[in-house]
Amino acid sequence: MVSCCDCQVMVVFALVLARQLTMQMMQNPQILAALQERLDGLVGSPSGYMESLPKVVKRRVNALKNLQVKCAHIEAKFYEEVHELERKYAALYQPLFDKRSDIVRAAYEPTDEECEWKPDEEEELTEEMKEKAKVEEEKKDEEKEDPKGIPEFWLTVFKNVDLLSEMLQEHDEPILKHLQDIKVKFSDAGQPMSFTLEFHFEPNDFFTNTVLTKTYKMRSEPDESDPFSFDGPEIMGCTGCTIDWVKGKNVTLKTIKKKQKHKGRGTVRTVTKTVPNDSFFNFFSPPEVPESGELDEDSEAVLAADFEIGHFIRERIVPRAVLYFTGEAIEDDDDDVSEPSSVMKVKRRPTRRTIQTMS
Repeated sequence: MVSCCDCQVMVVFALVLARQLTMQMMQNPQILAALQERLDGLVGSPSGYMESLPKVVKRRVNALKNLQVKCAHIEAKFYEEVHELERKYAALYQPLFDKRSDIVRAAYEPTDEECEWKPDEEEELTEEMKEKAKVEEEKKDEEKEDPKGIPEFWLTVFKNVDLLSEMLQEHDEPILKHLQDIKVKFSDAGQPMSFTLEFHFEPNDFFTNTVLTKTYKMRSEPDESDPFSFDGPEIMGCTGCTIDWVKGKNVTLKTIKKKQKHKGRGTVRTVTKTVPNDSFFNFFSPPEVPESGELDEDSEAVLAADFEIGHFIRERIVPRAVLYFTGEAIEDDDDDVSEPSSVMKVKRRPTRRTIQTMS
């Protein structure tokens, strides 16, 4: 016989499991794309009521729709001004981010005052625990050489975030140990809306670049063929950069050997081929979007995931890097997984809905 207490435990366990599954689904770009497509199909489904309205009422509804289009254009201007505010405050944040970078790469040693941190009530330890932790810390310091800066800071950030860790391969990690900073640069005033992610590396044995870039182009204006779908700025496309790999160090390619049999003579020979290899650094070589905007399903899935990642790095990782390093931000993300992180939306191939005039 199952007790009431056992039932409660089972219910709690089921809720936790359901939450974990939901979070995993929400972090999968393919699932999100499928859900969005399904929702696009549901929105605006005709009920028959509008067709039954008298002609004079339909005429007034058309007037309301024209007002809605004007609202969409005003909303677009609002988001343009938001982008300008982001540019303004990015300049205020940057000195703090630069100092963060200096500490991480050992270009600056923070003072005792800067290192003083008052823990939350939940983090406060008893005097006995503090003393024990202090002894263990001193023992570790004696055993190890004094590390410079904060070793593997950005690699740890990437490994702590599911969205990014899924991109990492074992052969990427030695390279990302050399990543010193990630910066976000916004387009200048008066230029088309865009932002660039800059990945700054120290000199290494893998490539000669000191900075790798990824630029995302955005649009903040209603689509003339479907103005009612406007819901804030959209990422329309992205461009990467050329990585100048040292010979034999390109982790985005691998060499495979295949045996081929000659049809006529029957002899067998071994052929060496270079093929693409899974790597985080494929992030800098996204699929090109053709002028028509039409993509095959694979390319569309890759771009959808790419946009999500670029947006997440800009909105979450760069501003709160230390909290992803410690793992504290991950708990916060779990708590507000259902809340949007920004006014910017990620562009997916929309379901085109023809704007109809009621008659």
